Amino acid sequence: MLIIMKRIFIPLFFFTLSAPCYSGGLYDTGVKSVEALPITWSLGADTIYDDNVLAGSSTSKDSALAISPNVGLSYTSKSERTALGIDGNLGLIHYLDAPDLQDKDTYSQSRINSNLYHSFDERLTFKSQNYIANELEPDYAYGIASSRTGKESLSWMSLNALVYRWSEKYSTDTGFKYNANRVDLTGINNSDRTTIEGYNQIRYDLSEQSVLTADYRFLSTTATGVASDSTDQLFLVGVDRRFSANSIGVFKTGLQYREVDQGDNVLVPYLEIAYQSQVNESFKLGAFVRHSAEVNDTVLTDNTGTFEYDDRRALRFGATSSYSISSDLSFLSGVDLIFSDYLEGRNVNTTTVGPDKYETSFNAYVGVSYSLTEFLKASMYYNFAQTNTDISDAREYVRNRISLGLTADF
Repeated sequence: MLIIMKRIFIPLFFFTLSAPCYSGGLYDTGVKSVEALPITWSLGADTIYDDNVLAGSSTSKDSALAISPNVGLSYTSKSERTALGIDGNLGLIHYLDAPDLQDKDTYSQSRINSNLYHSFDERLTFKSQNYIANELEPDYAYGIASSRTGKESLSWMSLNALVYRWSEKYSTDTGFKYNANRVDLTGINNSDRTTIEGYNQIRYDLSEQSVLTADYRFLSTTATGVASDSTDQLFLVGVDRRFSANSIGVFKTGLQYREVDQGDNVLVPYLEIAYQSQVNESFKLGAFVRHSAEVNDTVLTDNTGTFEYDDRRALRFGATSSYSISSDLSFLSGVDLIFSDYLEGRNVNTTTVGPDKYETSFNAYVGVSYSLTEFLKASMYYNFAQTNTDISDAREYVRNRISLGLTADF
C-alpha cells in the first residue's frame, strides 16, 4: 500500500489539504501527503445580513445584522517518513439586533482539523485524522446535520488506523474511529450521539490507476433521551480510481444492516462516492454522494406525540469549486442537497406506528475574494438555503444571507 500511496496518492495530497474549497468529511478521497509550509495566521471579520435568523427553529421570520470575527491557523510539515497538517478557525457570530425569540446573541463558529501520517517502513503506515467543531451553522460535508436547528452543536472525530502492505498487490487498512455530536438543547435532549466504529478494508491493486476495495465496518451508537442505542454493519465493495495525475475518485457500494434497540432491524442499500480534481492551475473541483441510514436526528415530535424512526435514510450530494481569475481575484461556489426519509416510525410511549416523514434541504453559496494588498483580502458571499418538509412548520424555511469580510494573513 505504501508503494501505491507514493506512486499515486502523494502528488495529490497537498492539493487536498490546501484547497480552500474543500471541507474534508465526505469530500475525503484518502489522498494524504503534504508539502511543508510555515505557520500561517489569519485575522478577519465578516458583516452578515441574515433575512431569517430563526430558520429551522421557529415560524417567525426575522432579519438581523451580525458580525463574525475569526482567527485562523494553517501549518504543514514533512519529513522523509512523517507528514503533519493542521488547520483551524476560531470564530463566533454575534447578532447586533437578535430577535426576542432567539435564546442568545452570540454563538461559536469554530473548527480545528489535523492529519498525521507516519511510515514505519516500506510496508507499514500509521494515519490519524481528527477534528473538533463547535458551530451554529452546520457544515453539511461532515454528514452529521440534515437541517439547521438554530442551536450550537459540538462535534468531534478521531480516526486512527494502520495500513499494511502484505504483497505487491495486496494490502489492508484497519482502523478505529470515534465520533460524537452534542446539541445545545434544553429539556429532554434526543439529539446527542456517540459512535464507536471499527473497520477493515482489503485493497487489491489492479493497475497503477485502479485499486479494488472490500470494506467491513461495525458501528455502535449510544444515544440520549428517548432515542435508542443502535448498531450498524456495512458490507461494501468499490474501487479507487486515478483518472489523471490530479484527479481521483473513490466509489463504494453495498449493504448496511441496522439494528435499533427497542425497534426493528432494517437492511439498506449503501452508496459512497468522493471525487476531487485539480482541473488546471486555476480551477479546483470536489464532489461527494452518500446514501445511507443515519444515526442522527431519528426522533421527531409533533402535536400527536414523539416518534423514533428506526430507518432514517438520507441521500446527500455536495459539490464545491474555486476558480482563480488571477493571483488577486478568485471565485468560490458550493452546493449541498440532502433528501431525508423518516421510515419505520413508532411512538416512544405507546409503540404505535408513526407516519412516514420527509425533508429536503438545499444550501448553496457563491463568493468572490480579492487581494487588496499582499496581506489583506476582501470577500463577499451570498448564501441561499431552503428546507421543505412535512415534519413541522418551524423546520420549513427559506433563508438568504449576504456577508462582506476582510482577512489579514501574516
